[in-house]
Amino acid sequence: MLKRKDKYNVAVVGATGAVGNEMIEVLEERKFPVRSLRLFASERSEGKSHSFLGGDVVVETLKEDSFKGLDIALFSAGAERSARWAPVAAGSGCVVVDNSSQWRMDPEVPLVVPEVNPQDLKWHKGIIANPNCSTIQMVVVLKPIHDAARIKRVVVSTYQAVSGTGRKAMDELLEQTRALLSFQDVSCKVYPHQIAFNVLPHIDKFLENGYTREEMKMVNETRKIMGDASIRITATTVRVPVFRGHSESVNIETEKKLSAVEARAVLSVAPGVIVYDAPEKNIYPLPIYSAGKDETFVGRIREDESIENGLNLWLVSDNLRKGAALNAVQIAEKLIEMA
Repeated sequence: MLKRKDKYNVAVVGATGAVGNEMIEVLEERKFPVRSLRLFASERSEGKSHSFLGGDVVVETLKEDSFKGLDIALFSAGAERSARWAPVAAGSGCVVVDNSSQWRMDPEVPLVVPEVNPQDLKWHKGIIANPNCSTIQMVVVLKPIHDAARIKRVVVSTYQAVSGTGRKAMDELLEQTRALLSFQDVSCKVYPHQIAFNVLPHIDKFLENGYTREEMKMVNETRKIMGDASIRITATTVRVPVFRGHSESVNIETEKKLSAVEARAVLSVAPGVIVYDAPEKNIYPLPIYSAGKDETFVGRIREDESIENGLNLWLVSDNLRKGAALNAVQIAEKLIEMA
């Protein structure tokens, strides 16, 4: 477990990526008690620098002794690097909060959203998994509904921003948009098809069951975080030409009847949730309004008239913040609180 201190030696692994940059910004914005900050990335980024608290921190490459003296390491460098380096960090006495898919379904590793299951941090063994971005924003909303009426089934369709794939995908959307508006041909390097002015029902690799890995992440991670394997979940995940902010259409069937009015009341006091729901005034969550915000916004709250106990919701959240960087920093904050 993390030892209580006034300030902590912190590392960001994958510091030059979109999420890594966001982690650094969130640490500074939230005035995380940082004594020293070290940044790690691939060899091609060695020597670059990033501003932090008025100074510049130089990017390093990882070595076997890189984690000595560090208290907390926030990883966002992909599953392969996490598999290689997270155990090294944990073995050095550093607590790892990992944003990759590497450890999420490991039964020995807690998968945590602080508003939902902070108690699971008590049994970590040096590595804590940060859930998938689309899962995080959904469970923040599902948890209070589950507590109020017990969820039996969830059907979710996502509309995910290209920043979920990374910087190269954001560049590809920009370049394709410019090309099309200039009546030029587009090139596809990141995605198998044109993403500009298009929609791709394909995120991550397809599996034998016909679902993608992204869809099965939402199914399996949600059950683990909620601590209830009986919840039936099905997902369709879609990439849309939006730079930042994931949207989700969520259909929920509950054991106990929960009216739309009651659902609004429950969600209005839920941590990390903002009810933004006045469709008669054209007020509902939009990705452009969620960018840079910490909360998950929920609207279009209405009863599903096709079943007895059903709700339909529309969720939007900044995938780089709550969907990744912010949640990781919140886990570290919760560790300090529990120390």
